[in-house]
Parts: sequence; structure tokens; C-alpha cells
Amino acid sequence: MSSPNLHPMLNVAVKAARAAGAIINRAALDIEAVRVSQKQVNDFVTEVDHASERAVIDTLLGAYPGHGILAEESGTEHGAQDSDYVWIIDPLDGTTNFIHGFPVYCVSIALAVKGKVEHAVIYDPTRNDLFTATRGRGAFMNERRIRVSKRTRLNECLISTGFPFRTGDNFKQYLAIMADLMPRAAGLRRPGAAALDLAYVAAGFSDAFFETGLNIWDVAAGSLLVTEAGGLIGNFTGEPDFLDQRECLAGSPRIYGQLVPLLAKYSKFASVDDKFAASERVRAVDPSAGSVYARSTVHAATAEAEASADAAAAAPPPRKLTRLRREESPATPVQGDAAAE
Repeated sequence: MSSPNLHPMLNVAVKAARAAGAIINRAALDIEAVRVSQKQVNDFVTEVDHASERAVIDTLLGAYPGHGILAEESGTEHGAQDSDYVWIIDPLDGTTNFIHGFPVYCVSIALAVKGKVEHAVIYDPTRNDLFTATRGRGAFMNERRIRVSKRTRLNECLISTGFPFRTGDNFKQYLAIMADLMPRAAGLRRPGAAALDLAYVAAGFSDAFFETGLNIWDVAAGSLLVTEAGGLIGNFTGEPDFLDQRECLAGSPRIYGQLVPLLAKYSKFASVDDKFAASERVRAVDPSAGSVYARSTVHAATAEAEASADAAAAAPPPRKLTRLRREESPATPVQGDAAAE
């Protein structure tokens, strides 16, 4: 049902999200009958993803045929290719939860105008919870205004995240992050649907959220909800232009400010010194770990190249200088230092 208080484009997005939610709820009545395929290791797609995406796209393009579409399953094959208006769609965020009957998943729809998200809808069909936002008009849950949490002390906060699950993800780095955060926070949760995690930050149900490896359709709608609810969102170093960076941190302003210094060293945008510190932290948590960092946020080959470069720059020179000081006269190491530089 549309609301006269909503922007017309947001009303259409709500209609599309509810249509997709109806498909998801019908399928949830008989999960065993749902056909499941695997895009990659631990990354699933179902016929429900495709059906709900079609329902969303048909609804949006029925109202706005000149708009563009960026959808998780079909990419940009639908809609206008050169429009300033682009709908960013995740038809079923939390597919792995859905196929196991674990009721934490949602439909996520955002409208970006010239690259900036202006409208957002996240719909949880299991609870019939509807989160909406329009830039400059605030964020709402079931038509009631929502705000981020007022907590200011990290040790009182509930933080949500997403664990790495793909081949090549840096599991040991996540162990180090958890080792940094768990003693400082009241709790760490992994619900399994990033869009809903962000909606919950906006509503104040959790105080912050962070994850790497996310795509734009995972975070576009949630990002507007968070900022319209008074929160902050960016990458691990606190930079706000994060949508395409596969790295996300969101929270109330005070908690966001406390998390950035803890997570910044694990960012792919961290300085060389910070990345070295992250590697040292990973090794402190797990002595068998190597010095590779942030593999879940970049292509594996890039991460390997960065790790090799850091290892070559950081480890060999001290060992070489030590040998020179043992073998040469006191004057020689100065030359050795110059050569090494």
C-alpha cells in the first residue's frame, strides 16, 4: 500500500519491494521445493532470487521505463543504459539464510540520481518491516521516524558484521579484528544480511556494522537509511566515498569515531605502516599467519602482489644490514646502508 507522504518514486519502490516480498514469503512456505544453484563457493542463488528480481524490475520499469537498472542477478541488462536515474537492487539479501529457513533476509532497493543515492527501501518480508528513506526527509520504519543509537561507550554497544566466506578471503585477519573488538564491545553479531544490518543500525537496534567484500547493491539502500537516521557510513578509514570500495563501516557518530581507529589498519586504503601493523596483529593472534592483509577486499592477485612488495620492502633489509655489520669493518656498513637504500 502506498503512502501519500512518500515521494512518488519511493512509493513505486515500496510497491516493488512488497511484490518481491510476497514471492519470497510464498516460497518460504516450502523451502525444500526451492531450486538452488551455486554462483561460487558458499555463494548461492535460487529461483526465488530471479523471480523476485523480475517482479522488482517489472514494477520499476513499468512506472519509469527511461530509468536504468543495476541488479545483483541480471546486472545492467535491463533498463536504459545511459540514464541519470539508476535503480540498485538486491532482490533477496541473505539467500543462504533463506535456503536454510533462517528468517533473516530482505529486499533492498535504492535509486541513485547522477551517482548519489536519493531514495531507499529495505523490506523484511518475514516481519513485514518496511524501512524507507528519502534524502533530506529522514529515515522511517513502518512510517515511524527512526534514529541511530544514542550510546556513546563502545563497551555498551552491539556491533554487527559479516564473516568472510569466499575462497581467498582472509579469515585470519577477521580473527584479529574480532580479537580487537570483542573485548571492547558488549557483543558481536553476524546476522547474514548486510542490507538489514544497516537498517538495524539506522533504527538503533545495533550500534554499528562493518564488513568487507560487499557489493554496491548490498549497501546502497542501507547507506541512505543510516545517514538519514543521523549516523555515519564510510570505509574502514572513515572516507565517505565507499559504495564501490567493497568495504563498509556504519554507526552512530560517537561509536563510528571510536571504531575507525580500530579498523583503519585493516583497510585496503591504509598506509604501509598501518598495513604492517595489521599484519603484526594478525600474527599476534595466530603465529602461523603470514603477512597478507585485506584479501577479502581486493582481488587475490593484487593482495598477493601487495603482500610480496611489503615483505620485500620490510623483511630483507634488516637481515642484510645485520650480516654486513658482522662481516665488514665499522666504516663498511655505512656503504652497505647506502647501497641498501
